[in-house]
Amino acid sequence: MRKIKAQLDLFLIEIGDLTYFTSRFFKETFKRPFEFKELLNQCYSMGNKSLLLVAITGFIIGLVLTLQTRPTLMEFGAVSWMPSMVSISIVREIGPILTALVCAGRIGSGIGAEIGSMRVTEQIDAMEVSGTNPFKFLVVTRVLAVTLTLPLLVIIGDAVALFGSFLVENVKGNVSFVLYFNQVFNSLEFGDIMPATIKSFFFGLAIGLVGCYKGYYCKKGTAGVGKAANSAVVFTSLLLFIIDFIAVFVTDIFFDL
Repeated sequence: MRKIKAQLDLFLIEIGDLTYFTSRFFKETFKRPFEFKELLNQCYSMGNKSLLLVAITGFIIGLVLTLQTRPTLMEFGAVSWMPSMVSISIVREIGPILTALVCAGRIGSGIGAEIGSMRVTEQIDAMEVSGTNPFKFLVVTRVLAVTLTLPLLVIIGDAVALFGSFLVENVKGNVSFVLYFNQVFNSLEFGDIMPATIKSFFFGLAIGLVGCYKGYYCKKGTAGVGKAANSAVVFTSLLLFIIDFIAVFVTDIFFDL
């Protein structure tokens, strides 16, 4: 019982520290100087290095989802609804959350390890001594970069997933490219695209904040770097599911009204 209480206390302390870290991020974001060059560098680095992984993941998602669903729809004579079903499933839910999880593993762990290694080798302390604001240069730029880059990666992942689904339909059902994507765009509405896009920004914000937080307060030498990277992925993955649940709940209430 004491062990459970101790773990709960540590978790609550971590939540409090992360909340303070988040408030500091928003405070520093609007302060001068603005590190536009570093921000663009981080956007390019994160987007470029994650693009292939996101595209491959999206392509496989489209293939597997269509292959697994097609036999069931054929039993009910509803195979013509395949483009609509796949497009709504991918755009609303599967695309954003799986892309965010992939980026949590790729980007979140990378940020945690990079900033953590700078902390244990005292590079951050050296930046403070030299008069540079390490929080603004390291944290603000990376969090903003992930927040701005992730929605673009989600859009690309969704597009590649739909193309993978089309290939299965083309081979199995001889469906043309124009017919397939006409049904896709006819089935998608504003209420499907906008909530998914908005929550992608929150996914990116969570990935950047947790990765930077774990790395910025990394301790216990080089062993702490690995722990920071690992805990960043675990904590971010849990946070992504919580944000996704809240987003779906709020969206459902809003569109019911």
